[in-house]
Amino acid sequence: MKKKSLVSNRVQNMQASMTLAMTARARAMRKKGIDVINLSIGEPDFHAPASIAEVACEAIRSNKYDSYPPVAGYDEAREAIAEKLRKENGIAHASADGVVISTGAKQSLMNVVLSTVDPGDEVVLFSPYWVSYPAMVSFAGGKMVLAHASIRNQYKVTADELDRVMSPKTRLVIFSSPSNPTGSVFSYQELQSFVEVLSKYPHALVVSDEIYEKINFTDTHLSIGSFDAIAARTITVNGLSKGFAMTGWRIGYIHAPVEVARACEKIQGQFTSGANSIAQRTLIPALSGQAQKDSHHMCATYLARRDLVLEALKKIPNIKTYIPQGAFYLFPDVSAYVGRHDRKRLIEDVNALCMYLLEHARVSTVSGMAFGDPHAIRISYAVSEDLLQEAMQRIQLALSELK
Repeated sequence: MKKKSLVSNRVQNMQASMTLAMTARARAMRKKGIDVINLSIGEPDFHAPASIAEVACEAIRSNKYDSYPPVAGYDEAREAIAEKLRKENGIAHASADGVVISTGAKQSLMNVVLSTVDPGDEVVLFSPYWVSYPAMVSFAGGKMVLAHASIRNQYKVTADELDRVMSPKTRLVIFSSPSNPTGSVFSYQELQSFVEVLSKYPHALVVSDEIYEKINFTDTHLSIGSFDAIAARTITVNGLSKGFAMTGWRIGYIHAPVEVARACEKIQGQFTSGANSIAQRTLIPALSGQAQKDSHHMCATYLARRDLVLEALKKIPNIKTYIPQGAFYLFPDVSAYVGRHDRKRLIEDVNALCMYLLEHARVSTVSGMAFGDPHAIRISYAVSEDLLQEAMQRIQLALSELK
C-alpha cells in the first residue's frame, strides 16, 4: 500500500514561486562566497523613509499599540487610505468601509480571490502575469483564462484580446499597472477601452493591482476604479512595499465593494487577524507626509537605472526589448539564445538560460515561463548602477559564448 504523504494534495499541486526560488539560489551561492548579482527579486535597495521610521519608533515608545488591532485595520488608517484614493486616484466613492488592511498586498490579493472565486469560476489574467496570480486562482478552485500580450505591443493586452476571453463564467479579471513583470503602464484610452468591454459583463469583478503606483515614469498614475461605469465592481489593491521601500513592514490594502471587503475581513479574521499595529501607524505619514518626496526620489533613480539597462541590452545581439513605463523590471525577449550551446550544455529553454546565467555569469534572473511567457526573462533593476553595469557586462559576455 502506497504511503500517504503528510502534505495535502492542495499544497503538493501548488507551484512554488520561481522568483523566490531564484533568489534563494542566489543567496545560497553568496553564502558559499560566490559573487552573485541578484537581479531576480523585486525588492527596492533603499531604506524606508526616515520620517516613517520615526513615526514607528514613536508608536512603539507610546505603549499604545501593543494590543490586537481591528481585523480590517485602524479606523484612522482606513480613512486615510480612502481619502488618498479619492484625491489621488479619482475613486470618488472610496470609503473606509470598503478598506481592509492586510499583511502585504499579496495577502490582500489572496483574500480577494478566496472571497470571490468558487470552484469552476473563470479568472481572466493578463499575460505576462505576476507569478502568484495563477497559484492563487488554482488554490481557490478557479479556472485560469489568459489574455495574451506580446512584446510587439509593449506587453499590453488590447480590448479586443480581453473581449475574446470573457464569458458568462468570468468571475474576476486581474491585471497590474504598472505591471510586474513587464513594467508596462496602461493609458487612459486603454483603460477606457477595457471599461467598454467589461460593461458588457456585469457579473465580472475587476481586480486592479496597483502596488507599483509610485514607480511610474508617465505623467500620472491612472486607476480603473476611477471610471464610473466600472467603479462599483472594481477592487483596488495597493500597499507600501514597493513605492516606499517597505517590503519587510508587510502592509497592503484593498478598496472593494463593501460586501467583498467584509468577506475579506472574515477570512483574515480566521487566518491572521489584523496587520501589524506599529506598521499600520505608518500608513498616514506614508500617504500624505514627507515620505512622498522620498518616493519621488526613488522613482527618479529607477528611471535612470532603466535607461542604463536598456542601453546595455542594445549592445547584445538578437535581444528584443521595449521601453517600460513603470515598476523596476525589464522583460526582454531572449528566445534567440534558446537552442544554442556553450560546448558543455544545450540551452533548451529560458529556464535553462536563466540557470546558465546564474552559474556561468553569476547573475540571477527569472525565467519568463514563471510569468506565462516562454520567450523572455525578467531583469530587476532595483540594485545600484554599479551592480547593474557589472551584471550587464557579465550577461553580455556569457551570451556571446553561446553558439
